Amino acid sequence: MKQFILLLILFCAISTQAQTNGSIAGTLTDKEIGNQPLPFASVIIKGTTKGTTSDFDGNYIIDNVASGTYSLEISFVGYETKVISDVVVIADQVTTISTDLGASAAALDEVIIKTTSRKESVAALLLDQRNATTIKESIGATELAKQAISNVADAAAKISGVSKSEGSGDVFVRGLGDRYLTTTLNGLPIPSDDIERKNIDLGLFPTRLIENVSISKTFSAMTSADQASGNVNITSRELKGSEQLSVNASTSLNSNVANDAFDSFKTSVAYNDVTAGIYVKKGALSDNVISDNQTWDTGDIGTPINRSVSVNYGKQVGERLRLLASFGQSASHEYRSEEFRQFRGNFIDDTIPDAVRWTKKITTSGLLSGKYKLSDDKSDAIKFTAVVVNKIEDQVYEGGRNGSATIFEETDDGAAFQFIRDQNLKKTLLSITQLTGVNELSAKNKLDWAVGYNFVSADEPNRVRNELNFNFTDPEDAGLIQLGRNGGFQQRKSNQQITDNEINGRIMNATKFIDDYETGKLIELHIGANFRNKTRDFRSKFYGITESFTNAVNPTSLDNLSTVFSQLNLDNNLIQIQDLPEDLYDGKLQSLAGFADFVGRFNKFTLGAGLRYQSDNIDVNWNVNNFSGRIGSTKKSYDRIYPALNLKYEFNDKQSLRLASSITTTLPEFKEIAPFEYVSPQGQITVGNPTLEASKDFNIDLKYEFFPSRRQILSLTAFYKDIQDPINKVQERGSAGRFSYFNSGEKAEVYGLEFEGRIDLLKQDEDSDLTTASLKLNLNATRMWHTQDLKDNRTDSGGQTFQYKGITETNLQGASDWIVNTSINFSDEKEFPLDATLALNYASDKIFALGSPSIQSSSDINYNDAIVENGFVTLDITIRKQLNKNWRLGLTGKNLLDPKIKRTQLVRPSTTGIETNETVLSYTKGVQVGFNINYSF
Repeated sequence: MKQFILLLILFCAISTQAQTNGSIAGTLTDKEIGNQPLPFASVIIKGTTKGTTSDFDGNYIIDNVASGTYSLEISFVGYETKVISDVVVIADQVTTISTDLGASAAALDEVIIKTTSRKESVAALLLDQRNATTIKESIGATELAKQAISNVADAAAKISGVSKSEGSGDVFVRGLGDRYLTTTLNGLPIPSDDIERKNIDLGLFPTRLIENVSISKTFSAMTSADQASGNVNITSRELKGSEQLSVNASTSLNSNVANDAFDSFKTSVAYNDVTAGIYVKKGALSDNVISDNQTWDTGDIGTPINRSVSVNYGKQVGERLRLLASFGQSASHEYRSEEFRQFRGNFIDDTIPDAVRWTKKITTSGLLSGKYKLSDDKSDAIKFTAVVVNKIEDQVYEGGRNGSATIFEETDDGAAFQFIRDQNLKKTLLSITQLTGVNELSAKNKLDWAVGYNFVSADEPNRVRNELNFNFTDPEDAGLIQLGRNGGFQQRKSNQQITDNEINGRIMNATKFIDDYETGKLIELHIGANFRNKTRDFRSKFYGITESFTNAVNPTSLDNLSTVFSQLNLDNNLIQIQDLPEDLYDGKLQSLAGFADFVGRFNKFTLGAGLRYQSDNIDVNWNVNNFSGRIGSTKKSYDRIYPALNLKYEFNDKQSLRLASSITTTLPEFKEIAPFEYVSPQGQITVGNPTLEASKDFNIDLKYEFFPSRRQILSLTAFYKDIQDPINKVQERGSAGRFSYFNSGEKAEVYGLEFEGRIDLLKQDEDSDLTTASLKLNLNATRMWHTQDLKDNRTDSGGQTFQYKGITETNLQGASDWIVNTSINFSDEKEFPLDATLALNYASDKIFALGSPSIQSSSDINYNDAIVENGFVTLDITIRKQLNKNWRLGLTGKNLLDPKIKRTQLVRPSTTGIETNETVLSYTKGVQVGFNINYSF
């Protein structure tokens, strides 16, 4: 293979040079990461302006060099420059200089290899960030491993301006949440696994499946315009080198589980149908919800210890094909003791001070990646990627066992205390299949294309809910236990099914009109198109049990309800089964786009300008119980042109200034416009709003970047966003107290400052070949200011006004004033290193749901104030030790401070006129301590 590459280079050189000239060629490798290819390194003939850069495979060639003796200068940002003297160029011949480059001086090593590029290390990603036309930031597999970050959601939260809500699980970029983001895998859109979200739960992607995660915070015409805060792109892993085999296993224990639920961890009814992490339905939920195979009581498991195991294997087949397969399964357990309260119109509605929640998650995931190079001398390649994720999330929620919970509807009817139990298993099967390709049509023309198919099946096969009343405080007393009195579905079973299918694709032609290394000029034009065709089929069915008369049946225990929901009681007409017509809706999104994007680099100045025409059509049809007339439909059509401008000026090879401006959109989601009611375990209801319309977003960014070395960066960004018709989650007016989605204001504004720093606190001695210890600090901090007006006109706001308490404007939902992510990493830099990382994250208070008047004619007194998710700090520690070339051990401590996570609400009852800050939800997640072992063959 080595001889073949040399012959190929020789042939190319001979065919393009005059008889009096020769060439210099070779391969550059990165000494810091095991002699992997070093892309984008600079190779200059000293004393001249003639030179080039290495390609993705580390190869370079300088053609048309006059015969003579030269000195070759090889450099890379942050690495010591290497000068190779006495390089003799002979007419009509190729002089081969191949070497490695590292952070310290090294002797010339003649190594000729052929591998693919590597975009996992900090240095490679910073280089990509530096060269990108748009403003983007990334975190790679190398950094993720050091911090023991197990999934993409936690990885994204390490990037500046990014926070993750513990309450909702959403990822927020610059204060903008789920609906303002887009998520892609290898540049193609991927589906959501949850009816409540636009984007997929990033926690489903274990970091072993990915090469890096990047967030482009400014819009490019080549990406979807359905974004305001940015695009999260996951790059899937592919084989590096010729062969790979590794096995990884880890275990951990949550402190809350160990202290309160280790001997008996509750599971739902449906968990009985889970085998080896896969849900296999044994008994279908049917009209007869009291049959023997459909119990109403919880189960339990012992020794709820978290675990994870994975296997990765890859191999090069022949000279051009590389295959990689990865398979793994993880199981986690969480126990939470919660306090919950709900206020309506400034008065207490529901109180559950002793709620508890058991959650078990099993995620089984696999990746198959194959890349075939179509040519040895071009970048032509076809890549196949298949990702499959099967998630089981089982949850049991209980409140009121101690006889202290009160639910308004029941206490208003004379009942004393209530008990609530909600059992639910969510089963998600997600598959993503992609075929991507690059075809080098000529030296200056390249075709990039991709097609993908996404499938999601997200079901709740057997959700069980019970609401009971106590006449005495102690449920263990001989006092009466009664079935809930209000409504026929307080004792119910339900199932829910979501099926999404999507076909998507892109095609882009990139033409370089000018690409002159000596003058630094580049003129490139990208022309292409994207398409998406997504459909959703949703259905939900409820079955309820009522007693024929009050106290017809009375459970003797909270943990044996199946004795009263029996066939005997049904036959004796003591209980009755009723059901509601099936709720269903179907949705279709068709998005077609064409774009033109121009990139011009004129020495130190780079201009990126593009236009995107995007046509989005959303059709939703529904047939649901809670909608007037049951049947309805809505159609949304948006045909718009979206401009994008990205400017960059490089003061020198280490400093640059960027300016970006764009217009984007925020489309409503199926679940935000379909009027189906979803009930949380606590009883909170969320429903869609068919009158919702898309937002229009104006974005401006100004960023200064300084790269002191290859692994270091200091940057400061100022940004501003103007959002027309922002979409918010708001509690509806009236007595129902439901949450819904509204264009609650005409305009929202977000502006702020973002700082990012990656700093080497201990520097290597440049005069010595000896490796010294390293100490690295990563710090990013964001300060934001944000506001939005509140509409006061029912005719243009879905029949509801949003001003209350004299407030005409409020903060933006989900936006924190401060976001800080920082970590410090120590490595002894030995042959078998010891790494230790301490990571801290903080996001200040943010609005979970906007306030609104509950009675609009008296909005100064009867209103629901905003629900605020309070800020908190998390602290993690990771220690890893490489024992030898095969074995690595690790210790992790997650959430070491175990902060109390709270939501609060300002309450001012009309009876007192005194405003107080009340807790509406609080809990702790517990400390998680774990051990990890890895073996690489």
